[in-house]
Amino acid sequence: MVGMEKGVRGPCERPRSGKCHSDVTPARRGLWFTCGMAAELATVREQAPGPSARELGRWRLIEAFQARLAQSERLHPLLPTWTEPQRRVGCADYLSLFLFGLLNPVVETMRGLCVASQQERVQREVCARPISLGTFSEAQAVIEPALLADVFAQLSREVAQRGAPARPGQRAWLVQDGSLFAALPRMHWALWRRRYGESQVRLHLTLDLAQALPVRAAVTPARTCERAAWRSQWRRGEAYVADRYYGEDYRLFARLTEAGVAFVVRLRDEAVIHEEEALLLGAEDAAAAVTHTAWARLGCNAQYRSSRVRLVWVQGEDTSLVLATNLGPEELSAGDVALLYRERWRVEVFFRWVKCLLGCRHWFAESPRGVTVQLYLALIAALLLQLYTGERPNRRMMEAIRFYLLGYYTLAELEGALARERAARAARKKS
Repeated sequence: MVGMEKGVRGPCERPRSGKCHSDVTPARRGLWFTCGMAAELATVREQAPGPSARELGRWRLIEAFQARLAQSERLHPLLPTWTEPQRRVGCADYLSLFLFGLLNPVVETMRGLCVASQQERVQREVCARPISLGTFSEAQAVIEPALLADVFAQLSREVAQRGAPARPGQRAWLVQDGSLFAALPRMHWALWRRRYGESQVRLHLTLDLAQALPVRAAVTPARTCERAAWRSQWRRGEAYVADRYYGEDYRLFARLTEAGVAFVVRLRDEAVIHEEEALLLGAEDAAAAVTHTAWARLGCNAQYRSSRVRLVWVQGEDTSLVLATNLGPEELSAGDVALLYRERWRVEVFFRWVKCLLGCRHWFAESPRGVTVQLYLALIAALLLQLYTGERPNRRMMEAIRFYLLGYYTLAELEGALARERAARAARKKS
């Protein structure tokens, strides 16, 4: 494979049609007002500790990945093919070289990765021996995605533990969303819109709202329904914020409530609403641009009418939103409902970061399993970087990290570059 063919969009490029992740404009963000929950969310983000000097001294991302991979192999044994005597390349060698390709800004193709594996330093720090083009291509078929899912879960828990501890009885809100990655025309399994000949892959992601931290993921062809993927991901006791696509199936609201899952979901503008009981608004609700709230049912056909939900109308300068939740006003005020949906844009920022800053512009594998491996490794790389830096690195930080990994920055220079960027970020926030 595997650079992108001429005229073919990379995963970072916006598709011509389909669900877009830019519907939250800066102007719209400016319409919202903060209420009590804003301070709590900000506190969680600010209390996330940065790395110590000792931790920075162990900037060994591949080594950290290999240690966690070894732990996961105990729970998810490898396929027998990996233990055959004639196989000289191990599973850790293949996955480590793959991850190296995502972190390294120079290598953009599978062929380039295989050439890099011939270098002495790469064999010393990444993979034990050179990996041929055929071996790299074949290995994607014998990797179990569950293995990488476990590594991803390990790292997600580690990063979460570094954040502010949750208060007793306080809900941890999650954001559910999906994003499209453009595939190559020859990846026929990902063909979605036959009329336009588009092949795309969809990443279904659950993001911790307070820490902007991915906690659960699934990779499917783009034609897979996002609501169906969500049903396989939610857990009892969780609380979710989701965009209007998830609010199209009103029967889903009853399933969420039966499963013990709280939600705040935006409705489509054409939703048919049967209002049953208007509720009073407080001063904080009005300050959050909430104009009305009521218990209601949804749907024009009585057969498919929704369960009873609480609706919150939010008015902006150029748009109005209707948000649905299954929580009463004593559990979540109307103003907090508005604030939670405002924070949903964090998942859009995360998707953009993964696509444009984490080397996901080119596919190193083209099979369904290989694409799943690449996207899981991209999320693992994101978590490793967040674990080492104490936050999600921006473009300048990523440049400094890559210069260090390439050997052009010393550890002291990396520390200095990260400290300067943190200071600049803090100054921008104050202004």
